[in-house]
This record gives sequence, structure tokens and C-alpha cells, in this order.
Amino acid sequence: MRLYLTVFLGVMSAMAPLATDMYLPALPVLQADFGVSASVAQLTLTMTMLGMAAGQMLMGPLSDRYGRKRPLLLGMLGFTAAAVGCAAAESVPLFLAFRFLMGFAGASGIVISRAIARDVCKGPELTRFFAILMMVNGLAPVIAPVIGGQILLFSSWRGVFVLLIAVGLVQAGATLVYRETLAPEQRIDGLAASFRKFPELLRDRYIVGHCLVQCFVFGAFFAYLAGSSFLFQNIYHVSPQTYSYIFGGIGTGLLVVGMVSARLAGRVPDISLLRWSLTIPLAGAVLLLAGFLAAAPIWYTIPVLLVTIVPLSVMGTASFSLALSRQGRNAGSASALIGCAQMILGGVMMPVVGIAGDQTAVPMGIIMCTGYLLANVAFYHFIAPEHRGERKRR
Repeated sequence: MRLYLTVFLGVMSAMAPLATDMYLPALPVLQADFGVSASVAQLTLTMTMLGMAAGQMLMGPLSDRYGRKRPLLLGMLGFTAAAVGCAAAESVPLFLAFRFLMGFAGASGIVISRAIARDVCKGPELTRFFAILMMVNGLAPVIAPVIGGQILLFSSWRGVFVLLIAVGLVQAGATLVYRETLAPEQRIDGLAASFRKFPELLRDRYIVGHCLVQCFVFGAFFAYLAGSSFLFQNIYHVSPQTYSYIFGGIGTGLLVVGMVSARLAGRVPDISLLRWSLTIPLAGAVLLLAGFLAAAPIWYTIPVLLVTIVPLSVMGTASFSLALSRQGRNAGSASALIGCAQMILGGVMMPVVGIAGDQTAVPMGIIMCTGYLLANVAFYHFIAPEHRGERKRR
């Protein structure tokens, strides 16, 4: 049962990369097909991220009030229906609307999977389980763009959404098999009470710190998502298939680092893992921006991107474990709040990546540097002070 739950929750938590990464190799193709600018093409990613941010704020409280299963099933069916709309859309405004709905419905898998993990695990076991989820989740950035690139060999970008329809149907079926993990007596009384938890959580400096850290880190990460296809295909002139292999290789790094964090859970304090997972990417982002300004070759850019991106697995594991370990019946609402913070800045920043055109990556480098810098500031101001006593005791 634990193996099924791990795979099930891993795929659910991967709804964001499945909805975006599989589609990344098709961004330049979609841009040409609709006859729009790079920023408008990246706006299609923004709508998904904004949908996921809004959806988590609804689905988290719903899962605390009505249990995990019913909101999750509703979300997977909505994700499938929105993917149908994306595959059939003939205009950019309609496509953008369905992308928002796809993110909104898919958010149920992201936020509720973390709440379920909190239902069944505590302490170091929770950290290990989050690490395993990040490992399974890490497979999506490896597999999704490669699959998307191969689909483009024999189909248009619409073929990507046909496959996402199948993913939504499979996950809806798996949800029917899942056994509810939030007992009725553990649920919050009244939906209004669920939503009233948000102001309470926002008065908690520690939770706010994790929200800000994840907001800024994912703002940087989504700048990479939005800009990478144009960076490699338009500036370095690689094919969509080669780009998908490069993107998948960096995704493999996320997976491997996720495995390491799973091994370190319970041996190395979560706060130490979080600290280093913020320091290393900041150094990498500075080197990346310097490379963009100096028109560095591809052999420089790929390893620097690897160093900058792969600590995300450790950051996500440590931050969620630290934040949710202090929550009980509010796990769904806390997960929703942090998950919304992840998506909101990234969604806003995606079109900004292409503001200078599709032949420069400097805006992408500036956004990534700024994001990691602000994440470190938030960590040392809001989170680290809460753990100073623990360091003295050790």
C-alpha cells in the first residue's frame, strides 16, 4: 500500500511539471503557429501557474473540510476537461483560458498530495517521504520534455495535450482506488473555518518565511522554465529534440539530488539542508548571468544551469517538512498557502523573461539572480532565527 501511495502521490505532485515541461519544446512551434511574440507564448505558461496558485488556495481548505479524496477526484476530472479544451483551441485567448483552468484543476494534485503525506507521516519519516515524492516528482522534468519533443516529430503541439488528457484520466482512476487518509473527526468544522486559517497562518512568521523562500526560489525556477527553450533553440540553435535531452538531463540532476536528500533525512538537520540549498543556487545564478553577459558557449551554460537548478529538490523537501511538521489539521491550508506562493511570482515573471526578445537570455539571468538573493534574505530573516536555539543544543 505504501508503494502505491508513493507513486500515486508522486504523480499527483508532478501535475505542475507535467502540465508545463511536456509542453516546453513546443513553445517556439506554438509561437509560430499562432503568430505571436515570445512573451505571449510564455504567457501561456503564466496562465497555468496563476491557475495553480488560485486552485491551491481553494483545494487546500476544501481537503481540510471534506477530506482528501473528493476534491482530488474533482480536480483530476477538471484537469482532463481543460486539456481537451487546450487541444481543440483555435485562438490564443481561448487557449489561455483553458491553460488557466488546467492549472486551477491540476492544483488539487499538488496541494492535496502534500497534505496526504502529512496525514500518514511525522518527523524524520515525513522528511523522507517528502524526499521520495521529490524523487518521483523529479522524473517528470526528465521524461516530460523528452516525450514532448518526440511528439513533435509526428504531431503538432496539440498532440502534447492529447497525452495530458490520458494522464488526467489515469489519475482520476487512481483517485477512485485511493483510501481516504483524513478521518471525519480530524476535519475542520465548516468551510468558512478552513478559509479563516489563512489569516492565522499569515501571522506566523515562520510560515511566512517558508512562503517567501519558496516564492522567490520558484520565481527563479519558472524564469528558467520559460526561457530555457528560447535559450537553447534560438540562441544556441539546437533542435527541439536536443533541447528536450538537455532539459531532461538537468531534470535527472533534480532526481539524483532528491535521492541524496532522502538518504540524508534524519541524519542531517532539515535546516542545514535548506540553508545550503539556497546558498549554492545563488552562486550558480551569479555565474549564469555573467555567462549570458559574456555570450558564453553552451558547454559553459549547461553545467552552470545544473548547479543552479538541481538544489531545488533539497529546498522543496526541507522547506515543506519544516513548515508542515508544525501543522496538524491545518496541513491542507498551510500546504495551499506555500504552494500558492510557489506559483504566483513564477507566473508573473514568465512573460518578463521574453521582454527583450527571444535572442537574449539576460532578463532570465537577472530574474534568477534576484530570486535566489531574496530567498536567502527571507531565510535568514524569518526562518533561521527560529532554529538558533537548536544549534546551541546540538
